[in-house]
Amino acid sequence: MKESVFVRENAPKWKHFESVISKRSKASADELADYYIRVTDDLAYAATFYPDSKTTNYLNQLSRSFHSGIYQNKRERASRILHFFKFEIPEAVYHCHRQLFYAFIFFMLAILIGVVSSLYESGFVRQILGDEYVNMTLSNIEKGEPLAVYKSMSPGAMFLGISSNNIYVAVVAFVYGIFFSVGTVYFLVQNGLMVGAFVTMFAQKGLLKVALLGIFLHGALELSAIVIAGAAGMAIGNSLLFPGTYSRVEALTRAGNRAVKMVVGLVPIFIVAAIFESFVTRYSAELPVFFSLAIIVSSFTFIIWYFIILPIQLKSKYK
Repeated sequence: MKESVFVRENAPKWKHFESVISKRSKASADELADYYIRVTDDLAYAATFYPDSKTTNYLNQLSRSFHSGIYQNKRERASRILHFFKFEIPEAVYHCHRQLFYAFIFFMLAILIGVVSSLYESGFVRQILGDEYVNMTLSNIEKGEPLAVYKSMSPGAMFLGISSNNIYVAVVAFVYGIFFSVGTVYFLVQNGLMVGAFVTMFAQKGLLKVALLGIFLHGALELSAIVIAGAAGMAIGNSLLFPGTYSRVEALTRAGNRAVKMVVGLVPIFIVAAIFESFVTRYSAELPVFFSLAIIVSSFTFIIWYFIILPIQLKSKYK
């Protein structure tokens, strides 16, 4: 992007920031912190592409004004982390809402294909889940413990293994986006087929309720996070396919910054999902249905609020 275009697109916003910092007593601490981050983002971009320009000098001075007005104590690190999760991640997600919708559609279509294929092709479940896993699960069903797989390890060891694997999965979904989104779509379809095949296998044994409650105790967070990681990967791929008015390098830089924030924001969600899977799902058969539903509904409610509603609210407030 040419410097003149960059200035023209952002000048009104910077003038507003100047008026805010000159009257900071009338602005909340959250607003000042949010504006400061947005100024530093613009400064980082200008310093990269116009390092010796007047625009970079101007943004540097504006950034220092915000810094001196906000960060006068030693609590910068804690407030920075809070601001990251409160503002930066939702803002990044907002710009990737279209990719999030597409990722959700691909994932749900894959689940549907997995269900239909499992119903009409007897060997499909084994092709997707593997003979060893299917044989083990069928054996557990015959023993009256259909979800015994979740009791195969100690809770602590299972938590470490699942949490690290979930984070690895998110990184893979993100990195695959570099292949023009094709890799990420393949990853989403693969995981969706597995979910569809798993649910159908249980449904055919008359255990649909057991499967859904067992899966979604932890899967409400885990599967949602996989879709969001897929959206981050698609944001990377789409920046290469459709850079718009930016060069592909510029578009990739911007999309990469947002995508990384999204993936980092998923880490706590994957950890909580691993806690549920390791310490709660193993007891799903003994848990009251109301308790299981409360966890599932609360998990989905959080995902919808944090990744859909909050980004829209913040964008409307600060645009």
